[in-house]
Amino acid sequence: MPITRRLSLLAIAATLAGCATAPLSQSTVGAYRDTIDLAGRLAVSYQKDGQPDNLNGNFTWSQKPGRIDVALSSPFSQIAAISVTPQQATLTQAGREPLVAGDIDTLTAQALGWSLPVAGLRDWLQGYAVGADGKRFLASPANNTVTTNDGWRLRFASWQDEKAAQPLPRRIDAARTTASGELEIRIVIDPAS
Repeated sequence: MPITRRLSLLAIAATLAGCATAPLSQSTVGAYRDTIDLAGRLAVSYQKDGQPDNLNGNFTWSQKPGRIDVALSSPFSQIAAISVTPQQATLTQAGREPLVAGDIDTLTAQALGWSLPVAGLRDWLQGYAVGADGKRFLASPANNTVTTNDGWRLRFASWQDEKAAQPLPRRIDAARTTASGELEIRIVIDPAS
């Protein structure tokens, strides 16, 4: 796999892992879960050297209090694994020394030369976000779009079970304008088995 493609996939992994936020109070957000295990697919469209590019990959996400593990793979092999704890973030790739940093933003800057600050994905996967107004947002089929306090435009496009009291997202579309151009990420979460 070309190095630019590999670095782009690392950016996706970092985006997924950029979520080491403090757990939310159950009384504040109702059914928020501190422990989740998910798998799914990603599609990313971005600008590189002024040219549009895109890539696709699969991911697994394991979240427990105080730790998140993300594995990113192509159809044929695992590309990268990232572990995030309150103390550090670690990137592991086959055939390379692990990269370790105090947080995911620093790790991304080391691996890619620039920081990709996404602090909310831990919430997004469960249908939550913090809106531009600083208020807690809970997505639903009837209220499915929000701009976050860090500039991401989110649309919760489809749901695991729309009829559930609090449905979980199935597809999340996220977009943000960066210095390099528009960055768009589509996350499709596999149904729970």
